[in-house]
Amino acid sequence: MIYVKKRVFQKETILMEHIFIRTREKPHVCEVCEKSFIRKGDLFKHVLIHTGEKPHVCEVCKKSFGRKSILKEHMLIHTEEKFHVCQVCNKSFRQKSNLNTHVLIHIGVKPYVCKMCNKSFRQKGDLNMHKLTHTGQKPHVCEVCNKSFGQKGNLNTHMVIHTGRKPHVCVICGKSFGIKSNLKEHMRIHTGEKPHVCEVCNKSFGRKGNLKTHMLLLHAKEELHP
Repeated sequence: MIYVKKRVFQKETILMEHIFIRTREKPHVCEVCEKSFIRKGDLFKHVLIHTGEKPHVCEVCKKSFGRKSILKEHMLIHTEEKFHVCQVCNKSFRQKSNLNTHVLIHIGVKPYVCKMCNKSFRQKGDLNMHKLTHTGQKPHVCEVCNKSFGQKGNLNTHMVIHTGRKPHVCVICGKSFGIKSNLKEHMRIHTGEKPHVCEVCNKSFGRKGNLKTHMLLLHAKEELHP
């Protein structure tokens, strides 16, 4: 065993990873794009992007994935079990993180605040995307035409133009979509789910766009003509 400042490491590799985290050194470099990593395992996962290898296969539908964590998330599609239940409205979720986000609707908390304009958000990811509107930064670049986007989701949407692929298929009616989020939105037609709730009158909608239209046509007029 190796001792460093009273911390005990069972393996030298774990000690080295600990040191690299402290020093910010990234010794494991991808030979294709030269991106570097602290952990060798992270490099192996990254290389799958270049090779296209997807070793983790779903036993139900045989769909394959490059990462085990993505396979685990995918498996939730095949199960109807939703263990995480909202104590306010009894709505259930497959993932605890989704429940935590949902609960914020009831308590009205938006803990993530933009320092530039003070606009607040329920999710940190939404705040990060919002910040790009101030900086004008567009870090996500299309490898085909070099067009850049502020949000990765917008890049994914754009890529459908080049590929024409629609891998996300509705299991109920067979309609296919190029983007997973569009499939999720479509599924609400079948399930009747309406997750987008108006904060003024509590009316709910299946699509976020319909909620925005509702806010503009109804509540915006109320503010102009009280």
